[in-house]
Amino acid sequence: MNLPTEPAHDAVKIGIVSISDRASSGVYVDKGLPALQDWLTRALKNPLQFEPRLIPDEQATISQTLIELVDAGCALVLTTGGTGPAPRDVTPEATLAVADKLMPGFGEQMRAISLNFVPTAILSRQVAVIRGQTLIINLPGQPKSIQETLEGVRDATGQSVVAGIFAAVPYCIDLIGGPYLETDDAVCKAFRPKSAIRAPAAA
Repeated sequence: MNLPTEPAHDAVKIGIVSISDRASSGVYVDKGLPALQDWLTRALKNPLQFEPRLIPDEQATISQTLIELVDAGCALVLTTGGTGPAPRDVTPEATLAVADKLMPGFGEQMRAISLNFVPTAILSRQVAVIRGQTLIINLPGQPKSIQETLEGVRDATGQSVVAGIFAAVPYCIDLIGGPYLETDDAVCKAFRPKSAIRAPAAA
């Protein structure tokens, strides 16, 4: 009798939140959610369940949405939009309001990456926090910038020059008790200490 085998990869629930007054009211088509879902689908080998949300730049609404996604069991929540200095840009404030712990390195690295492309990267205010067993990260609003910050900077041969922030996401989620995320190295090579690397599951 054959015993059932464990699945090769942990299932992962991910919240993706696009924050835009105009897109949420139908003035234009949102590009943030498709960009996030496309990149994550390419980067991760895990079975993924997405929880997408398209909401306006309202601080209370953003905070409540983040809480709902954490309570729904999302191991990772990524937001896009609302991180600049404009009066309606309140995503960082809404994110900090629900935080148990701050993870400032993510924001620092995103700005370091974006400065390779535009000097206005210093105006970005993205933050990352932990709430419960969920990692929440604010990303830029443009699909091109989303990919750049997640993947990092590559040279003409495709070699990584500046690491993207997602390389550190799987180990961070390990440390807070979440599922084991496994990446496609061709898109983004995750880093873990040798002691934290899980042996491949039996076929």
